[in-house]
Amino acid sequence: MGLSVTKGKLDGVLVIEPPTNFEDFRGEYIEIYNEAIYREAGITASFIQDDISVSSQNVLRGIHGDDATWKLISCLHGKFYFVVVNMDPDSPQYRKWESFTLSDKNRLQVLVPPKFGNGHLVLSETAIFHYKQTTSYDRARQFTVLWDDPEVNIFWPHRNPIISMRDAGLA
Repeated sequence: MGLSVTKGKLDGVLVIEPPTNFEDFRGEYIEIYNEAIYREAGITASFIQDDISVSSQNVLRGIHGDDATWKLISCLHGKFYFVVVNMDPDSPQYRKWESFTLSDKNRLQVLVPPKFGNGHLVLSETAIFHYKQTTSYDRARQFTVLWDDPEVNIFWPHRNPIISMRDAGLA
């Protein structure tokens, strides 16, 4: 039982196929995290908190991050367009972005390093966004990149998403 890990275009970003994804006449069984297997694959982050967000179609959440937290992102239900932005000013890839489609069909995961922001746009009727993180949530420590920042110039498949005041830069 191995873990399939590929590197993203941005340094430090990894795309992961979970170690177990079994389907039969009863349904599916997916192992979305196993510390021993992930460590064997070189993913040594110590996750201490799990969170989910449930959102409706065309909701865009993010782009948020901080300088300390590793995040392992999964889609438990539905489908979303997931964006990662390098916000490390010392990196040659500063303000570069990469996108992925995560769903309950492909079961892909994305490992997001510290100093990277992430956001997602829900493509299905609803979606459940799951993330493991290596620090406790602390909004005061986070940065926000506006979803439509012209300098970052992210492509979003929907031009008029539903966003929070924070993600609109108003709070």
